[in-house]
Amino acid sequence: MIIYGKQLFLHLLKHYPSRIKTVFLPKKCDTKLFSHIANVTQKICNIDERKAQALCHGGNHQGFIAEIEPLELTPFSAIKQGSFLVILDEVTDVGNIGAIVRSAYAFGADGLILSGMKTCNLEAILRTSSAAAFELPIALVPSTKDMLNELKQIGFTLYGADMDGVDVQKVTFAPKRALIMGSEGKGLSPKVKERLDTVVSIKMARAFDSLNVSAAAAILCDRIANG
Repeated sequence: MIIYGKQLFLHLLKHYPSRIKTVFLPKKCDTKLFSHIANVTQKICNIDERKAQALCHGGNHQGFIAEIEPLELTPFSAIKQGSFLVILDEVTDVGNIGAIVRSAYAFGADGLILSGMKTCNLEAILRTSSAAAFELPIALVPSTKDMLNELKQIGFTLYGADMDGVDVQKVTFAPKRALIMGSEGKGLSPKVKERLDTVVSIKMARAFDSLNVSAAAAILCDRIANG
């Protein structure tokens, strides 16, 4: 797996140095930092900008590119052992997914589930989450219906986000809870809604259509974590 960008690279260097296999430097870096990198791996390659752009597919590498051990998904059987889960149903935009991973981790979620899809771009999610994807377990579950049924069977209370829901500030959340966010365009499907225990919404001071799914998820995670 190739990662790039200064913030992500430095986070890995500090917290997960053993995951770094090869470092590619398209430009000179600080002598002290170079020595630190050399202590982590002997595989340091100086490359030109053309090679750098090829490795990061034209992304903004900021002078730092590395090949690392791949990020792996966590089995649903392990994630469901938690007590606070965030579920993204058919959310496909990796920018939104990464932002929600950051918020979910920051507000104490035990895991994040990507449902209703068979594949996901973990490399992009790791980058857009600013490495929070290394900290928060992520599962991929193709069948949303079966997953929600199983979570209910093991005692989870299911909360979904929708504009027509109950004001989230009036809701007392159960100790074992899962927050379900719908896709960017369609929101929660009727089949998902019928399995929810409570539909919640964010009441806004000014009339506005809706919030971006990542912004809404951050607010709701805060409400769940802090009341």
